[in-house]
Amino acid sequence: MLYRLQLYLFVSQCARERLLLVVLYTRNIAGGKIDNSCQKTLREVKVPQPLSSFQISCGLAKEVIMAGAVTLPNSCDSRNDGAKLPTVLIVLGMAGSGKTSWVQRVTAHLYAQKRRPYVINLDPACHEVPYPVNVDIRDTVKYKEVMKQYKLGPNGAIVTSLNLFSTRFDQVIELLQKRSSEHDIVLVDTPGQIEVFTWSASGDIITRALASAFPTVLIYVMDVVRSTKPVTFMSNMLYACSILYKTRLPFIIAMNKVDVVSHSYAQEWMRDGEAFETSLRQETSYISTLASSLGLVLDEFYKNIKSVGCSAVSGFGCDEFFHAVDEAQIEYETEYKPEYDRMMKEENQRLEQEKKDFLNKISSGDSVLSNVDAIPEKEPGSEILIRPSYGLDLEEPDSEEDIAHEQEESNDEQKEYESFKSFLAKEKNKRTKRICKNTQ
Repeated sequence: MLYRLQLYLFVSQCARERLLLVVLYTRNIAGGKIDNSCQKTLREVKVPQPLSSFQISCGLAKEVIMAGAVTLPNSCDSRNDGAKLPTVLIVLGMAGSGKTSWVQRVTAHLYAQKRRPYVINLDPACHEVPYPVNVDIRDTVKYKEVMKQYKLGPNGAIVTSLNLFSTRFDQVIELLQKRSSEHDIVLVDTPGQIEVFTWSASGDIITRALASAFPTVLIYVMDVVRSTKPVTFMSNMLYACSILYKTRLPFIIAMNKVDVVSHSYAQEWMRDGEAFETSLRQETSYISTLASSLGLVLDEFYKNIKSVGCSAVSGFGCDEFFHAVDEAQIEYETEYKPEYDRMMKEENQRLEQEKKDFLNKISSGDSVLSNVDAIPEKEPGSEILIRPSYGLDLEEPDSEEDIAHEQEESNDEQKEYESFKSFLAKEKNKRTKRICKNTQ
């Protein structure tokens, strides 16, 4: 029976230790139902240093595939050939920038044009949403219960709620695929704390899952009222550029609240570096010097980013916004999608080759334990002294209980090793008999 591996990783910063929570479960391709016997396996691993989700996923996926537990599909691309897919708009922004209000305005604008958007709310801490929502994280994860059960603060509970929701996000993708013919726009409203979504592994999982299945555009909502100072403006630009560099997806800056302050100053600063430098000369602090240096470095980077002025209150700029979305969709099809397909093809070929090499080793009788990477030898003098040494032997001799305990552990390890070898031998005999039956 063929199974599809779905691997979800997310890193949660809980109290004093970093936990890597790995969730693995398989889904039957033929029936589309979760197999109860192998539905979910949870494992907590202490991580000594920060690791990227890509490094972790590659390492763990390699272990699972090498064990022969699953069979990978030829392609991870779930697009429907020949059908026009909806465009996914992931709305990001600082707290108070007007993300939810802008989602409400865009939703109302689409309904006025007889176009029904598919709206997803990923903010578990909001009390209510001012727009009709199709998928709501609050229906799956109870934010208050997460705070009580795991003894977390507000931000930690939001991260954990997103982590839990990301383990079921494949079901959201399936819902979108079933309703793709009825909608041309998918709006995704994210939590108010932007770093919770953009710099967490669960946010990366959700973004990559959507971008791998549908044309995806990032919408960065910027508060023009708070960005009138050059230092604040540069902080927004630095954040926008970091998100753009991290995701490599089409990017649009929606300069919100133009009904209060015009966005012309921001667009001028983005196009003309000298105008930004002139405004910075009025500031004499160290922060202004840092902003000036960042402006010189990032000038070429952000001056070509698409930006539109808009107002979530008056509805100004909606037509210009959707025109920029159409251009970003073309950018996705011409730049992001070919690069993504190429990377996935190379990754699948590499994994398939490693799996074949591993199976060849098993069939030839080699031990599976030989596949484990060897531990590098320590260089002379690299040992770390954890207590002072004065030329005396400070180590206490092992007691009889310690020696007996070590001997018992050694015997248990030997038994486990022998049991594992016998299991491999039985599996090899089964495969040999199966091959002989098929050839007869």
